[in-house]
Amino acid sequence: MTTQTDSLFEQVGGEPTFRQLVHRFYQLVAADPELRPVYPSRDLGPAEDHLRLFLIQYWGGPSTYNELRGHPRLRMRHARFAIGERERDLWLKHMRTAMDELALQPAQDEQLWEYLQMAAHSLVNQPGERRGGPDLGLTPA
Repeated sequence: MTTQTDSLFEQVGGEPTFRQLVHRFYQLVAADPELRPVYPSRDLGPAEDHLRLFLIQYWGGPSTYNELRGHPRLRMRHARFAIGERERDLWLKHMRTAMDELALQPAQDEQLWEYLQMAAHSLVNQPGERRGGPDLGLTPA
């Protein structure tokens, strides 16, 4: 049972839920020939750790991310990567798939998804290369 004061981190099951979400997401990234080049490191493990720790902290879990890496500074940390609309959309597509597999409660799913969409849109740093395009399945299942 949750109370009004429970953080989203607690409501969704804590670290195991975020571990599952981020691990599945990076499995999808690793298999995507269009998105994988955005991650220059051969080993996606550190990126997976960073995202997991960031999301855990952001949603009310332990502040390990800050202790290890300092302030998130998302735009600054991502500025060296070419992130256009296509990369954003693929990132969101894979995150949506990973979230759907979690089968969160609707209110928690919506809260997390809204944040992830906002964050993904804020990291686009390349001029728009297209309008419209195929439906990448970015709406919840």
